[in-house]
Amino acid sequence: PIVCHLVKDFDLTFNILKATILPRKEGIMVMELAGERKSFRKGVQFLKDHGVSVETMGQDIKRNRTKCYQCGACTAVCPTGALWIKRPEMEVIFEKKKCIACELCVTACPPRAMEVRVMEKLAELR
Repeated sequence: PIVCHLVKDFDLTFNILKATILPRKEGIMVMELAGERKSFRKGVQFLKDHGVSVETMGQDIKRNRTKCYQCGACTAVCPTGALWIKRPEMEVIFEKKKCIACELCVTACPPRAMEVRVMEKLAELR
């Protein structure tokens, strides 16, 4: 129920990426939160005030060039254009700065050359 308050009271949206929670026991939940910066900070403070340990994490996509065979499947699903085909060379180009780590390329890639990296404590909330 505590996560519902993030939506209702702070107008935040969330996406639970992984959760292991047992009744009356400690648990771990990895979730993505989005909203206005001020509401975000208030929501995180609300969690802390209610005894929830909060750690900031980030996610990054990495391309393994040795596995990639330039099929272009990833370019068809990339919503930001971070992956595109350079012509006439027909080479897949990955512009990391445009990547939003949506993971669509990870599932679309036949040789699994696109990998997700989770980076802990990218930024401290102040």
